[in-house]
Amino acid sequence: MITNLDPAVLPAATGNYTHGTLVENPRRVVFVSGQVPWGDEDGVVPTDFAEQCRMTWRNVLAVLAEADMGVADLAKVTIYLSDRRYRALNGEIRAEVLGEHRPALTIIITDIYAEEWLLEIEAIAVA
Repeated sequence: MITNLDPAVLPAATGNYTHGTLVENPRRVVFVSGQVPWGDEDGVVPTDFAEQCRMTWRNVLAVLAEADMGVADLAKVTIYLSDRRYRALNGEIRAEVLGEHRPALTIIITDIYAEEWLLEIEAIAVA
């Protein structure tokens, strides 16, 4: 069972995340390695951030599906962005993917392994 932890002494969490996630008695835990915008048959990495972001989330969800899990099982998500100018669009697409679900979240602005990748997403899911 996943419970959001949003202490009243902290500012409200906005943008589809919670300050903390309590997981009680998980039966299964999945650690999703950093997923990047690749995996299509042609191997082409889109140049557009929105396309890369959706492709990367698709890859995260594919790993979860292999474990018979989905978005509602995400306890923690870490997103690495190559540039802070992608923050707003990243938030919009994350909201599309997560819907009402609010996992613990960290977003880091940093260099990414391959120059053409504009983001990387790793996650922890529990069921």
